[in-house]
Amino acid sequence: MDQRDRLARRFEEHRDRLRRVAYRLLGSTSEAEDAVQEAWLRLQRSDASEVANLGGWFTTIVSRVSLNMLQSRKSRREESLETRFSEPASERADATNPEREAVRADSIGLALLVVLDSLTPAERIAFVLHDMFAVPFDEIAPIVSRSPAATRQLASRARRRVQGADAPDSGEARQREIVSAFLNASRNGDFDALLSLLDPEVVLRTDQTAARMGAPAQLSGAAAVAETFSGRARAVRPARVDGAAGAVWTHAGTIRMVFAFTVAAGKIVAIEMVADPHRIEQLDLVPDPVV
Repeated sequence: MDQRDRLARRFEEHRDRLRRVAYRLLGSTSEAEDAVQEAWLRLQRSDASEVANLGGWFTTIVSRVSLNMLQSRKSRREESLETRFSEPASERADATNPEREAVRADSIGLALLVVLDSLTPAERIAFVLHDMFAVPFDEIAPIVSRSPAATRQLASRARRRVQGADAPDSGEARQREIVSAFLNASRNGDFDALLSLLDPEVVLRTDQTAARMGAPAQLSGAAAVAETFSGRARAVRPARVDGAAGAVWTHAGTIRMVFAFTVAAGKIVAIEMVADPHRIEQLDLVPDPVV
């Protein structure tokens, strides 16, 4: 199999995920399809022989194409919300198309799409990639032409705007309830309760320092993540992490591990474990008081 055939095969393996990324970035099924196709055309003109992480590379290309499309919206007349967020009649008629149905099933809701549309293109890219797909900030930074710290601020600013527009039961208070319930279930070894709080496609990511401490580098799926946390977190307490619900593990008066949770639709969709001291110093951390 030559390089081009290998690239095509791997791209097809990632196509559904790339469509979901593009849809959440653009809020339009047709534009998401266009972005993925444009990404493939660009990839065909690229040399992937030395790319170690093709999945991450595909995501970067799709995100850059989507960013260009978002920026171009600002220079043309805004479409009406009805046009932007309604499916064309031809797509409604094609209800048996499994690929289109997969994209619709992954929909994040009209209300959130409206809020996302109010963000700047860079804010939207940073927020969606990090909070919805757990892409690290140092990988997002080159896409939006910012430093990792500035990219974190973009996502934090976007997160505050999104949470400010949420219904009361899905805002910060509700997220903190979910995280607290997750920590309690972890301490008590309540596997079923952990499963009920996790999205089926939840992603757990750890930095290199956390991995050296024994944490898994990456896990996906509710069962695997629940198994990892079941019976643990006894010394972990809730905290605000960059303005969002999270948790910290403190040893000898020093925060040694940070758990950043992403909550959507009442479920935990991503957990990021950070143990690198330099990264921890850059976080805005407010541990809950010990009671």
